[in-house]
Amino acid sequence: MPKGLFGRVLTLFVLAAALMATLAACGGGGSGGGGGEDVSVASDIAYPPFEFERDGEPVGFDIDLMDEIGRRAGFTPEYQNVTFDGIIGGLRNNQYDVVISAMTITPERQEQIDFSDPYFNADQSLLVPSDSDIGSVGEIGDATVGVQIGTTGEIKANEFEEQGDITGEIRTFDTIEDAFAALNNGQIDAIINDLPVSQDEVNNSDGELEIVEVIATGEQYGIAFPKGSDMRQDVNEALAKIKEDGTYEEIYKKWIGRAPEEIPQ
Repeated sequence: MPKGLFGRVLTLFVLAAALMATLAACGGGGSGGGGGEDVSVASDIAYPPFEFERDGEPVGFDIDLMDEIGRRAGFTPEYQNVTFDGIIGGLRNNQYDVVISAMTITPERQEQIDFSDPYFNADQSLLVPSDSDIGSVGEIGDATVGVQIGTTGEIKANEFEEQGDITGEIRTFDTIEDAFAALNNGQIDAIINDLPVSQDEVNNSDGELEIVEVIATGEQYGIAFPKGSDMRQDVNEALAKIKEDGTYEEIYKKWIGRAPEEIPQ
């Protein structure tokens, strides 16, 4: 090969390599908002307004929040629909990288997995048909109470049973939507569940359902990781900025219908 031609080819090769390195450093770009690497995110996508399907795609508070975290932290969330009862076991077995699923931070769960900083303040609630004679937890008696299996609602119902407030059956359901259907069909008498989720069901019930008691628990939701995950710090940094610059409030208003009373810290 002539020396001049060889020099031009070499120059082009070096320029091409430099361009590829620059694109890689910028994170490339993906179909999602974050770009960069794909991150497997598990969620029980049957829990409106936090996560549910619309036109075959996951939407909701948690989805918008995780998409925004991914955009700022440089990754693209790839969502997996996983039933809540098995979601922690799958995370511990590295079946996915992260969980966002309206999951309450509890000491028992913290022994098994790591959590981000809190991203939502929540309480429990007692949901009944509007014509029900039940007006509080103390009036449940031998009525049948529905809960979603593996949730803090189930834990709270079991506590009320131990205290003697519930003397009837506590019936568990795989999803909260199954519990809502059972309540609407008269198969159960009440539901103990996260307040914002039950409130969303009330808002869409045409007056057929009501929350008769807010059960104060001081719960907070967190994003979950396997123990020692390197992602936790990046997610916390992105989450802090989202809380600070008004984006969190925008997402909250969109899905909860009002401004947050306070932003969780």
